[in-house]
Amino acid sequence: MPTRIIALSNQKGGVGKTTTAINLATALAACGNRVLVVDFDPQGNTTTGFGIDKRALAHSTYSLIMGESSLAESTVPTQVPNLSIVPSTIHLSGAEVELVPIMAREGRLKEALSTMGEQYDYVFIDCPPSLGMLTINALVAATDILIPLQCEFFAMEGISQLFKTFDIVRKNLNPRLEVLGVLLTMYDKRNNLSHQVVEDVRAHLGDKVFSTIIPRNVRLSEAPSHGEPGLIYDVKSPGSQAYIRLAAELMQRLTQPALTRPEAPAPQVAA
Repeated sequence: MPTRIIALSNQKGGVGKTTTAINLATALAACGNRVLVVDFDPQGNTTTGFGIDKRALAHSTYSLIMGESSLAESTVPTQVPNLSIVPSTIHLSGAEVELVPIMAREGRLKEALSTMGEQYDYVFIDCPPSLGMLTINALVAATDILIPLQCEFFAMEGISQLFKTFDIVRKNLNPRLEVLGVLLTMYDKRNNLSHQVVEDVRAHLGDKVFSTIIPRNVRLSEAPSHGEPGLIYDVKSPGSQAYIRLAAELMQRLTQPALTRPEAPAPQVAA
């Protein structure tokens, strides 16, 4: 199977993009896949979550897309076998402005990743919580988009704009881009609202929603402070087990024909 480049995107913050990038990548690597994570968020939480010391970095995603370093120079190994990362620092925040005068600025990340050949089976791009130039670069480079969606009030607020951006990129910049699926996160089985959000999202998006749901889980939340993926910190926790199931579902989904992308913006989920 050709390398799948998966952008995790949602312009809302706090929906589980970084937690998903870290733990889904770890689960796939544990299955023997060669995985690369590109931390494309200036906050660099994915980098921290793998225990990488940002102060010791010679290169990062900033130097990569600005042409100051190659992909090989920018990539560092993680504590997880088969899993590497292109780390991020706060310097990446300046790229939004610095890329403006550059020709073909939307394709800088795609160009940088084109040098990897068949080195990886999966590449995950952890996007910032916005629809700016960095996210556009991620969508242009990607083969698929995975959308984390929290099981909370206003969960689908803004999703319609994300789908509009997806359509624009697909029609004008990256015709191969497909919606891999919507991942429901932060599910609380004790909360009736969580149940309602799940029902509403599935009713509207159908099989575009992954069967696996990621629960709210204290152990997943604790793991980044220890610089470890949740699957290493506590593999038996409900959150870690959910990401293991998600990895299996994702691999199965990618062997099937591409999903039909949504034809209309998703409405806001009512409470």
